[in-house]
Amino acid sequence: MVRVIMGVKGTGKTKQMIELINSAVHSENGNVVCIERGNKLTYDIHSKIRLVEASHYDMGNFDFMKGFISGMYAGNYDITHIFIDSLTKIVGVDPADHSVEVFLDWLSKFSDDNNIKFTVTISADESLATEGVKKYF
Repeated sequence: MVRVIMGVKGTGKTKQMIELINSAVHSENGNVVCIERGNKLTYDIHSKIRLVEASHYDMGNFDFMKGFISGMYAGNYDITHIFIDSLTKIVGVDPADHSVEVFLDWLSKFSDDNNIKFTVTISADESLATEGVKKYF
């Protein structure tokens, strides 16, 4: 399962993400991971959540992100939910770029194959979303 939360700055994406992350720690039977850009969530999320600061790993494209997620899962099969905050800012692509849709489709297949949930935020106006991205709203 892949869920996308999309909106411009100030629409409450981060607040919604924090609530989802903190509730996941109580409802998930496995480990929960959050990949973020910067350290804005450090004090707002439960200490049991594995927080990954993306800039420490130079995630410059979706191929790197795929390898990173695959590697995290290979090292810990108990991961049940991965949150990705500000996906397009982490990778450095335009939110309307077709590669976002391709990556979300890959996440969906990875999710189905490995029984992991993904929740992703994208900082952009929802009107910029392609039909392929909208199917994950």
